[in-house]
Amino acid sequence: MSARLEAEHLHKVFGRRPDQAVERLRAGADREELRADGTTAAVIDASFSVAPGQIFVVMGLSGSGKSTLLRMLNGLLEPTAGRVLFDGQDLTALTDRELRQVRAHKISMVFQHFALFPHRSVRENAAYGLEVQGVPRAEREARAGEALALCGLAGWEDSWPDELSGGMQQRVGLARALATDADLLLMDESFSALDPLIRRDMQDQLLELQKSLKKTIVFITHDLNEAMRLGDRIAVMRDGRIVQTGTAEDILLRPANDYVASFIQDVDRSRVLTASAVMDTGVDGHEADCDCETATPDTPFTDLCALSARLTHPVAVLDAADAVVGVVPQERLVAFLGGEAATEPEQVTTRA
Repeated sequence: MSARLEAEHLHKVFGRRPDQAVERLRAGADREELRADGTTAAVIDASFSVAPGQIFVVMGLSGSGKSTLLRMLNGLLEPTAGRVLFDGQDLTALTDRELRQVRAHKISMVFQHFALFPHRSVRENAAYGLEVQGVPRAEREARAGEALALCGLAGWEDSWPDELSGGMQQRVGLARALATDADLLLMDESFSALDPLIRRDMQDQLLELQKSLKKTIVFITHDLNEAMRLGDRIAVMRDGRIVQTGTAEDILLRPANDYVASFIQDVDRSRVLTASAVMDTGVDGHEADCDCETATPDTPFTDLCALSARLTHPVAVLDAADAVVGVVPQERLVAFLGGEAATEPEQVTTRA
């Protein structure tokens, strides 16, 4: 599958002589050496690709460079070096006017702090991107209403932002992004200002919408649990660099280094793993009992545990053709739950 969005060796340096700083980084200098000269390397040699309809999560602590990286993806910040390609078009080579057109029609952003206009109604806020595009009022109000309904805000169209809870305000921000029917959504810590229960509701909302809309999404977060819940693929950043890219299972079971391993210590494995991650593919001597319950490679870990508890033999994992592709002995579930199996597979590469 061809990439929808590609970042190629992106650098962003703030300070004196940024081009020279990039050359020093390429020659092996680190962030601290540049900082001693009054130069800040916010993003260093970041490369990755995002497939159509994929949620790509960039996860890192404050100061890791993730928000700077996001702002280079839509041209709010110009890269010091590197390229951003969207549907094969080099966004870094566009004029300011061309870039504004791309942002107005193809790329939408959902911010952390809602960014709603207090003097505009919920409907008018949701329609704002369409207003910028020059869409006639009747059409933009209709499309805004549809987007609000998708986000669970039908009946609130004529309300004011200060009449809404924080979670509802964030839904308006999401509806505004969806109303433009942009191909790419950029979400910068969009749920981090919300209370934990509301935050989880918004995660549920996004996953439910994604089932039908299949948008291409880049989602920024500092929360690994959120990253693993939402991301089809995840990039972990540290000190401006992407240190590992992979699926949630890749990162949980095969951390690329000690830094990533320290992050995953407190992750609830049962919320992330599926049968494909824990099954034993050496199935010689194991046969599926057609009269018993079986699993598929996508069966969640918690369901797998419940199934195993009901059986007296290993759980058989069947593919779409009902062929046995693996088995899961109960002791293997216990090992994965306790983390003992996490070091068995080889480490994944850190290249996107």
